[in-house]
Amino acid sequence: MIKTRSDEYCEEAGRLIPGGVNSPVRAFMSVHDRPFFVKRAKGSRLYDVDGNAFIDYVASWGAIILGHADEGLIAAVTEALKDGTSYGACHPYEIELARLITEAFPSIDLLRLTTSGTEATMSALRLARGYTGKNGVIKFRGCYHGHVDSLLVKAGSGLATFGIPDSAGVPADLAKHTCVAEFNRLDTVERIMEGSDDIACVIVEPIMGNMGVILPEESFLTGLEALCRKRHVLLIFDEVISGFRVAFGGAQHIYGVDPDLTCLGKIIGGGFPIGAFGGKRHVMERLAPLGDVYQAGTLSGNPVAVRAGLHVLSALKRACGEVYPRLEKAGQSLSKEMTFIAGRHGIPYTVNSTTGMFTGFFSETPVRDYDSAAASDRGLYERFFKAMLDEGVFFAPSQFEASFVTLALDQAEIERTVAACDRVFRTIGSARQ
Repeated sequence: MIKTRSDEYCEEAGRLIPGGVNSPVRAFMSVHDRPFFVKRAKGSRLYDVDGNAFIDYVASWGAIILGHADEGLIAAVTEALKDGTSYGACHPYEIELARLITEAFPSIDLLRLTTSGTEATMSALRLARGYTGKNGVIKFRGCYHGHVDSLLVKAGSGLATFGIPDSAGVPADLAKHTCVAEFNRLDTVERIMEGSDDIACVIVEPIMGNMGVILPEESFLTGLEALCRKRHVLLIFDEVISGFRVAFGGAQHIYGVDPDLTCLGKIIGGGFPIGAFGGKRHVMERLAPLGDVYQAGTLSGNPVAVRAGLHVLSALKRACGEVYPRLEKAGQSLSKEMTFIAGRHGIPYTVNSTTGMFTGFFSETPVRDYDSAAASDRGLYERFFKAMLDEGVFFAPSQFEASFVTLALDQAEIERTVAACDRVFRTIGSARQ
């Protein structure tokens, strides 16, 4: 694969931007490589500055669902731009987007827009603390909720212990209020709650997407909801990835859980920066200007991002009965074929998948939590990633990320991906013998 221009841009970016990237995972460091630079995107493909084309399973980390440069979306955004790019004032489209989201998520009575998923989770935590008058937060090892100080704690912290900062610049006095439990293990949550009466909330990705895809086991989420109710602790679902991706009403619709607060992002902006958090009326009414919990943003409810989101969510709602079965079929087809091919070539490989997203782990055992995900063979993933990139298929440059299916992905591209996997797994399998 030719990377001449991309390598030149890497050098230039490194002189101007820390690490040459504006988000660390883009640096490709976990696969010991250098990133390519995108020139344009269309449908299910990315095209780089060297003329290479890639079938894209990153999809802007899940933000793209219709496909890149969807014509309807481009038209909607073009019309929005004619009316101005930002107002610093109210506009009717905010109401329309809030209505669409609250109709899709019955757990949300009131909604506040932000400009990112990180802002949404940060604000939800502040609201939970303000509402309950308590300080403690329970998160799950391996769940990522944005670069919020309170949530950047060591993934390797012991069961039911106080966290320590996972990033320089995060005060230990703040991180100590965050406790780390184990996904799919209710006993670790109960142990924390029994040891403290200062827990304000539990925040969880109902379907993990930041250790790769890890699904909740039967009764885990409903059991978590019951524990929170019993202990008068708010339950926060971080559906920034899963919201409108796995179902129109998100993971909470699939698993029948009624969280107090929900955080959203990615798809609700159609590729533009946006986030949102919402929930029960009696909780949300504590937000300023109604209540004493302050949260604000100059670009919150940006008219271009909101109208882009309106187009995407309206399109999903209109074709809901077709969209999600189609995404499910594509993901299942890829997962099944990739697992079969890996087995044929003697490669330990297991795939976790749900509608619209999947992750293949180089592991001989099922992946159900942080420990089993962390035990997967990252060296094999690195070889797989690089070889697939050479084949013109772009997966995430990290074992611990999800892959995403868009509605622009067609059968021919699925077959091309499978054929590429066959060649790559054959090479990897031969080298292991």
